[in-house]
Amino acid sequence: MKDFSEKLLAWYDQHGRKDLPWQHAINPYRVWVSEIMLQQTQVKTVIPYYQKFMASFPDIQSLANAKQDAVLKHWSGLGYYARARNMHKAARMVCDDFAGIFPKDLEQMQLLPGIGRSTAAAILSISGNQKQAILDGNVKRVISRVFMIEGWSGRSETLKEMWSLVEELVPDQRNADYTQAIMDLGATVCTRSKPQCENCPFQSDCLAYQQNVIEHFPAKKPKKKLPERYAVMLIIQDHHKAVFMQKRPPVGIWGSLWCFPQFDDEMLAQEWLREYFLLKAKGLLEKSKKQEQLIHTFSHFRLTIQPIIINLPLSSDLKTPLNKRVMETDDSLWYNINSEFSGGLASPVQTLLNKLK
Repeated sequence: MKDFSEKLLAWYDQHGRKDLPWQHAINPYRVWVSEIMLQQTQVKTVIPYYQKFMASFPDIQSLANAKQDAVLKHWSGLGYYARARNMHKAARMVCDDFAGIFPKDLEQMQLLPGIGRSTAAAILSISGNQKQAILDGNVKRVISRVFMIEGWSGRSETLKEMWSLVEELVPDQRNADYTQAIMDLGATVCTRSKPQCENCPFQSDCLAYQQNVIEHFPAKKPKKKLPERYAVMLIIQDHHKAVFMQKRPPVGIWGSLWCFPQFDDEMLAQEWLREYFLLKAKGLLEKSKKQEQLIHTFSHFRLTIQPIIINLPLSSDLKTPLNKRVMETDDSLWYNINSEFSGGLASPVQTLLNKLK
């Protein structure tokens, strides 16, 4: 379609979004932060997180110098926490390996943790007006419908076809506007459900619309039943009502976030209690307060969490006295629930803490 970019840019000039926080004082850092936050997350959700994040980390140096806990605290609630950990690593890499300046080459940009081909292209296009093709979820939806591309985009053959097409469509001018425009069209008009075809600049060109099969595009990922998992979370309170928290390992679910001690079943939880806290653990879980179960869904499994509140006996029954100087380490602490937490919290943990408060 020869006039694809012309139609899209004409639509953008009239209807595109031009007042988003990251569209002001544009530079590679601000665009990069927004692009990472917008992965898997809607604009309305991202905006307050972005504004708070930029207030605390206004440039690449401040982010690179920050502690990981501080970065994760700003990310708490956004999900997909690997994005935040990769951002922190990438910031340090830009400062250490690129003298604090984002690379202007597509391949070099992709060397940074958490930046794939489409994200790298978006950063270079929007911040530097480079001629780069992007292929995020919004773009996949637009072109799959307009050109009626069969097949799930996760298949290599389909993805290759899409990349070939979007590269042909990129204009020679107004590249930053074009990139924003095609993302905006997918986000505001060519939406997942109830697309506003009457407002689309490609209504007369869209093959899926012409054949009345919009709802079949893009092709969905083949359905797979999510595996079910179970976990016990121990909410351990001392006689001051402080709760015991542990930092998760840097890899895996909730990497480097603070959580309650977590176990696959109650037997393992009891063994840990006996070893870590008490001389007499027998029957402790039976006397504890089981809370309502929480269901937390990840992209690859669903986790049922059984929270159990345990009020520890006085220190005479403990192997080690409940003393912060003794019990706290870099990866464990006693948290006063009435104070602000300084690190990142897993979403279910935040929910449980709110209930305790």
